Amino acid sequence: MQNSYIAIDGGTTNTRLTLVSGHTVQGTAKYAVGVSDAVRDRAVLAGAVRDGIRELLRQTGVSETALRCILASGMITSEYGLCPLEHLNTPCGLDELAAGLYPTRLEDISSVPFAFLRGVKTGGDSWQTADMMRGEETELFGLCERPLPNALYVLPGSHSKWIHTDEAGRIADFSTQLTGELIHAVASDTILKEAVSLSRQAADAEYLENGYAYACRNGVSAAFFKVRVLKNSFGIRDDRLFSFFVGAALAPEIEHMLALPVGTIVLGGKAQLKLPMAALLRMHSEKNIEVVPDAVTEHAAAYGAVRIYERCLEIRE
Repeated sequence: MQNSYIAIDGGTTNTRLTLVSGHTVQGTAKYAVGVSDAVRDRAVLAGAVRDGIRELLRQTGVSETALRCILASGMITSEYGLCPLEHLNTPCGLDELAAGLYPTRLEDISSVPFAFLRGVKTGGDSWQTADMMRGEETELFGLCERPLPNALYVLPGSHSKWIHTDEAGRIADFSTQLTGELIHAVASDTILKEAVSLSRQAADAEYLENGYAYACRNGVSAAFFKVRVLKNSFGIRDDRLFSFFVGAALAPEIEHMLALPVGTIVLGGKAQLKLPMAALLRMHSEKNIEVVPDAVTEHAAAYGAVRIYERCLEIRE
């Protein structure tokens, strides 16, 4: 099987490996081991990667000798990862990411050569403008072959990234939002844990809008408590409570997006956040709102890693 790769998306608490052959995903393996475990013992993370490679080869029937390279991005290149690397500076596009690839070998994990992908940071000496990411830059280039110029790409998640592209479609600037973790923390560890179920989807448009509008008028904290009022005093069902809750949680982000001087907003990430975000933006904006299908976002980090690596090969030829 030609042009086979294993792409590793290394996070803080999880590591995901994907085998890609001919630009098609053949198999995946995920482990609840991440860089946070490597702080105590690097061997734990190395072992998970080694096990994941073996599992993928077993799943797919691909031999180790058929792998061209193992590509790794995300927190696995942080100071506690398997290969600590400095960030690249913005502006940063496909060519810059390709040129920043770091080839190496980790014989204790696999005889297949590795290539580690660097993260990206914003410049400047002020804490107000400084930011960094590891992994989302790879995900961005897996969502599309070339990002749109002068657009905003939003990747919702535990730590959501807003990525602004320049006229050449490069990463010009970005910022990080803690919305995903905030939603999880409030739903899991406050008085709302009996009212909000994270297994739900924010699919009720009326209550999504009600939560958004109330938070805009009265603040997110006050809107969160109204979830309890809606449940206990009005008997509102669970799916509507969750929609109201998410609408309130997303209100500050939506308000900020509406004020940005961009004509196109592209939403990736997981459906639980990107779909209500898209619904609210379409209710309140004339901007062009594009939603990347789940089939693409699911493996965007792997596709992006392959795209960056193959661009590196083109540059070197």
